[in-house]
Amino acid sequence: MPGETSPSPHNVLQSAPPAPPALRASHADRDRVVAALGVAAGDGRLSAEELDERVEAALSARTVAELAELTADLPPVSVSATGVVAEGRDVLRIEQKFSRTERVGAWVLPRRLEIAAEWCHVKLDFTQARLTHDVLEIDVDMQGGNLTLIVGPGIVVDPYGLSLEFSKVKGHQDPDPGTPVRLRIELIGRKSFGRVTVRHPRRLRARRGALPAGG
Repeated sequence: MPGETSPSPHNVLQSAPPAPPALRASHADRDRVVAALGVAAGDGRLSAEELDERVEAALSARTVAELAELTADLPPVSVSATGVVAEGRDVLRIEQKFSRTERVGAWVLPRRLEIAAEWCHVKLDFTQARLTHDVLEIDVDMQGGNLTLIVGPGIVVDPYGLSLEFSKVKGHQDPDPGTPVRLRIELIGRKSFGRVTVRHPRRLRARRGALPAGG
């Protein structure tokens, strides 16, 4: 109609829709990311220092987006809602000569572990490992050096399938029948020279303060 003008697009306030709030992370979300990081560390994609940093960040993350950043540069893995890898690796092989190797932190246990080592020390720390099975078979082929197994509550070691040549097993104890077993580690194969040590994590002792002068 005469005298009426259409509103100009420049005169109309275009309000953008509000950004959706960041989705909060659940305990299960954090556990899944920690398990995925453990898989990556076990595959050699993350160093022990990187694993510790990312696990700490995952446990303190508030949103799903923060968790996604921690695994953005890693291949996807299948993880259950409980944070345990749904399909762990069947076989993990460690080959080492004249040096030291270890598996520590939240590494994911396979069904079977093979160790082929010559004159080197191998340390396997199970205290924070992600369990995928209730039995782990370790096939040992070691000449020289020491094999150290660090275990926690509910983890027992059966060394009776291991053939020893100029070697010995130290620290092994048969499990208490009344204690529930979460993981049974069965040692088979051959160990010559050196020793196999089964132990619990060492506790830090409080340092005694210096006595005052004249006291």
